[in-house]
Amino acid sequence: MAISCTCIIILMLVPLVFVGITTNAGTHKLSPLDQEANAMLSISKELWSNQHKNVSNRCNWPGVNCNKAGSITLLSPPTPSNFTLEFMTQLCFLKLNFSVFQNLVHLDLSEMGLCEFPKLSGLKKLQHLNLSYNYLGGELPFTLLENLTQLLVLDISNNYIISGTIPQELIKLERLVTLDLSANAFSEGIPLILGQMNSLTHMKLSNNLLYGDLPFTLANLTQLLVLDLSQNKLSGFIPHEIGKLTNLLTLDLSSNFLSGPIPEQIGYLTRLEVLTIGSNRIDGCIPKEIELLLHLEGLNLSYNAISGVIPSSIFIHSSYVDLSHNNLSGSIPSQFGNLSYLDVRYNNLCIKNRKELEFVIPFCYLDYNSFLDNEYYDCDGHLNDHHNKHFRRSLVLVIIVVCVTISLGSVGIGICIFRARHHGKLENKATKNGDLFSIWNYDGKIAFEDIIQATEDFDIRYCIGTGAYGSVYEARLPSGKTVALKKLHKTESENPSYYKSFCNEVEVLTEIRHRNIIRLYGYCLHNRCMFLVYEYLERGSLFCNLANEMEAQELKWSKRVNIIKGTAYALAHMHHHCPSPIVHRDVSSNNVLLNSELEACVSDFGTARLLDPDSSNQTLLVGTYGYIAPELAYTMSVTTKCDVYSFGVVALETMMGHHPGEFMSTLTKPSTQQLLVKDVLDPRIPLPKSRKDTQDVVHVVKLALACLSSDPKSRPSMQDVANELSASKASMNSSFFDVSIYQLMH
Repeated sequence: MAISCTCIIILMLVPLVFVGITTNAGTHKLSPLDQEANAMLSISKELWSNQHKNVSNRCNWPGVNCNKAGSITLLSPPTPSNFTLEFMTQLCFLKLNFSVFQNLVHLDLSEMGLCEFPKLSGLKKLQHLNLSYNYLGGELPFTLLENLTQLLVLDISNNYIISGTIPQELIKLERLVTLDLSANAFSEGIPLILGQMNSLTHMKLSNNLLYGDLPFTLANLTQLLVLDLSQNKLSGFIPHEIGKLTNLLTLDLSSNFLSGPIPEQIGYLTRLEVLTIGSNRIDGCIPKEIELLLHLEGLNLSYNAISGVIPSSIFIHSSYVDLSHNNLSGSIPSQFGNLSYLDVRYNNLCIKNRKELEFVIPFCYLDYNSFLDNEYYDCDGHLNDHHNKHFRRSLVLVIIVVCVTISLGSVGIGICIFRARHHGKLENKATKNGDLFSIWNYDGKIAFEDIIQATEDFDIRYCIGTGAYGSVYEARLPSGKTVALKKLHKTESENPSYYKSFCNEVEVLTEIRHRNIIRLYGYCLHNRCMFLVYEYLERGSLFCNLANEMEAQELKWSKRVNIIKGTAYALAHMHHHCPSPIVHRDVSSNNVLLNSELEACVSDFGTARLLDPDSSNQTLLVGTYGYIAPELAYTMSVTTKCDVYSFGVVALETMMGHHPGEFMSTLTKPSTQQLLVKDVLDPRIPLPKSRKDTQDVVHVVKLALACLSSDPKSRPSMQDVANELSASKASMNSSFFDVSIYQLMH
């Protein structure tokens, strides 16, 4: 009789891994190795996509390790690439039974699309179990973990639909070091009995539905390095006993309903590197004891009700601090250390040194505070004595200047109009001899004459380069200040596209303030000529510095890493921290300029584009050949990921000493992937020797390769890249001289 299609489908979904296989006589059991061989033959179709039928060679399959006797000790099948609906359904309903693999030490079934918990009974040697990123649901069956007495790592995170309570039977896993139950649907409270799992170093219960108080018994887990309870519904106070966790490196309690003050005992956590308590209901003051955390690199207390002043030494050791959306008052401490990110928006702070802060700190957000750069009022809200005395005199002067300006305009006298870079507002200072830092009351005629004289009417001798449009000149003004001028030639100024680029650059740069983005001092729209006035960067472009043998040798590895960091910080600011995201569209080594300290500034914004979230952002193809993202060959849709790709090229170019075009074109070839990182670095300087330099160089190359992914969705954002570079916590599991491109790509 013919078997129906329905029966065939049902047969496909039956269990395919067997505990024991018997002979045809049904009386003689196979040896353990033969049982493993039969089991591997059964699962090869499902977990290895039937790529490996030679079961005798199973120890050489990808994701399989064996001991000397040929028994399997590690199973980590590759993530399936053919996720069709039929294939996913087949995997989802597999009832896998791994009990036959008695010597199994490591089992990784992450990202396999499983809907059923596998059977693991009898795996007394299993130490590492990873079932993360599947579709497992329902309550966590403790029978799954019975007899796994040697288990060190249990990861069932990111299944999202595992529900019920956290089983108290976990206490029986006496050797467990890492417990990751994050991103599921566990509810009720955190069991008190978890405080008896004394061997734990990592406990991650984030992104669940847990509620109730923080158990005081957690203070017994004195070996903990990482405690992450974020994104739950936990309430009550942070217990004082938290101070007993003296080995903690990371504490994340964010996005809960915790209230009360931060306990002073937080100062006992002297090894702490990351403290995150944002998005709660914390009140009171920031305890002064937080200054005792000498290793603290990241601090997030945002979106709470914290009041009082900021402790004086809080910024010295941290690279990332977010205190936004609180009720903090007073002033900002003046000691910044290596701070690269500061957010104090939406407080009641008095900030009198905004320009200094924004210049020193790459990511600095100060808006929406009570007294922000108000030169007329002091921090108590009283009119400044000096301005109170001269207020009327200044008012009269302003009226005179306005009237004179209107009169000049009415008779058609064209003069240069200079605008300050701070949101187009002109500073209230007198000027002399064309001091471009003092724009208010500025005599445009004198400024124009100063520039004409300084460049001898834009003589070719003062030309130091050309950009996407116009030529760049160096001008030393009578005040002694040196500036750079980008001048449109007459034919260019009459060209609508160049004129649009000119206006576009002005529009973009007057909206941006960042230490790693070139500063625009002013611009001139004159019938004789059009030019922009920038800060002068002595060392010129990164391209020229890499091309020159002597200058390239000055670019030691630490300098090159800092150049890449500065470029990343600038692009991250444009993409993620401007009112509308700004895409540069022409990131290249020619448009990264260096100052005398070899710090990077991104320049040339003539092709930049402010992204409109409600449009398709389609545009003409622009950019420099060799840096343009590949997707622009078949689509004109501009996104921030286009800049990410270009940044990846610049980062590799900085490490290699030349454009990586040939290297990039062969990245997918096995021969290229087996290249060692040390063999692609710039040979003109010695290989990095210090541990920090080797880690930083490998980290940069790894990030650069990620940015060069052909799929824009797979590329990191520039904020992710900036955060990675800022953290500087990269580590290597092998010697620098053994790190390959393949390792970094995978």
